[in-house]
Amino acid sequence: MAVEAPQSPADSPKAAGSPKAADSPKAAGSLKNSRSRPWPLAFYGTAVGKKVVMAVTGIIGFGYVFAHMLGNLKIYLGAEALNHYGEWLREVGVPALPRGGFLWLARPVLLVAVILHVHAAWSLARISRRARPARYATQDYLVANYASRTMRWGGVIVGLFIIFHLLDLTGGQANPEFVRGDIYGNVVASFSRWPVAFFYVLANLALGLHLYHGLWSLFQTLGFSHNRFDSWRRQFAAVFAVVITLGNISFPLAVVLGVIG
Repeated sequence: MAVEAPQSPADSPKAAGSPKAADSPKAAGSLKNSRSRPWPLAFYGTAVGKKVVMAVTGIIGFGYVFAHMLGNLKIYLGAEALNHYGEWLREVGVPALPRGGFLWLARPVLLVAVILHVHAAWSLARISRRARPARYATQDYLVANYASRTMRWGGVIVGLFIIFHLLDLTGGQANPEFVRGDIYGNVVASFSRWPVAFFYVLANLALGLHLYHGLWSLFQTLGFSHNRFDSWRRQFAAVFAVVITLGNISFPLAVVLGVIG
């Protein structure tokens, strides 16, 4: 008697009659949509694309906060030095650009970078939550370090700080004694209000944690995730975050303590 060989799963009627996942209408529609979109949008639609966007916008942010803190250190040289620095920023690019043109070009770039950074972070968090089994949520939370677990709320605090900072020292709406062009006087008037000084210190501590974890993640995204790189990238992230934090919180503390005024 001939013995019929057992059917493999691939040869079974069920498998033969079922369309492959790649040929399903949903997969085909998703593939068609991704091909119909421009390459930058299609790339951003992937998790890798969002991580790259976070890295690029993060570099823009890191460069800005460093330059901003470095320029503000001129407050310790006196009112004339800080106000002259502010006037110099308005003159950058003149006569190729109109007076203040450089600042108006930089502002939308920074705004778009912030929006993309926030959206990419939010999208990646959603992807991560969908991919992580629920039973591992508690374990992952306990294993994560403090900076990583506070990135979300740190980002919220930093976002509120940016809005208030613009209303306080750029537009003057939140500073009753604001005088356009008098950067030194505006800073002293603002930080003379202790609730404002306290909020600036709190926000910059949150910014420091955000910078530390952001730099650490940036190097990992760029491929520097080997064990031999871990030590120096952790040290660089820590030093950068500490320098920015100490520099920024020194301004309100110097006003409150009467060092400058």
